[in-house]
Parts: sequence; C-alpha cells; structure tokens
Amino acid sequence: MSKEYKVNAIVRFANRILVQLLRWGVPMSHISLLTVRGRKSGRTYSLPVELVEEGGKRWIVSPYGEVNWVKNARIAGEVTLFRAGKTETVCIHELGPQESAPILKRYITDGAITRPYFDVPFDAPLEAFVTEAPRHPVFLIS
Repeated sequence: MSKEYKVNAIVRFANRILVQLLRWGVPMSHISLLTVRGRKSGRTYSLPVELVEEGGKRWIVSPYGEVNWVKNARIAGEVTLFRAGKTETVCIHELGPQESAPILKRYITDGAITRPYFDVPFDAPLEAFVTEAPRHPVFLIS
C-alpha cells in the first residue's frame, strides 16, 4: 500500500525554499515552478514540480494524486511554468491510463523521492503502471 501524502510543516517549509530558489532563477534540472489559478478563489498558487522531458515533449506528473493543483489545472486547462528566468503559459491535456503508463514509469525511475506514493516498484512491467495511472494524473504540455 502506498504512502498517503500529507502536507505538514516540513513539506510546507521545503516547498517555500524550493519556490524561492526557483523564483531567483536557480537552475534545478527538471524542476519548474508551476503556477495555476484556483478554481474557487481565483488566487494563484505556485509549487515546484518535476517535469518529464523526452523527445521534445514534456509532461507534468502528480505523484501525490488528486491534489488541489490537479483539480485547478483541469478546470483552467493551462498553467504557467517558470524555470531559469523563463516564464511560459502552456496548455495542458490530461492523459488516459495507457498514455500515462510509460511516463509514470520514467517518472519514478528517474526520481526516488516520490516512489513511496506509488503501489508499483520502478522496475515493474508497463502493465502495472496502467493500473497505477488513475491514482497519478499526467498532463501533456502543449
């Protein structure tokens, strides 16, 4: 059984540090600052996300499931990404389980921090990731 994601004081503190470093333009590999408008409040919310990039395509993965930024992004249909001094507003399209599976496999193979939130090991066959996909929304950036 995967670990349940809970925002606690340590997570909030770490996210604040990462957000500030990203805003200062500190390069951090595939990590970008995602900003999305709240679906109820209209306020903007920013958080660090790790993008999956391959073959000129990019994806955003929610390792923690149906969290608020996912719900907001679905309604908005777009998010703003900021990395290394560059800001871009991009359209997003949520993928189905078959399309998501190889992205999820790559995501947890490349990044060990979020592995406890998945019910499959990184070396599981692709079919296992199809089953896991409904718990971890994946968005194609266009």
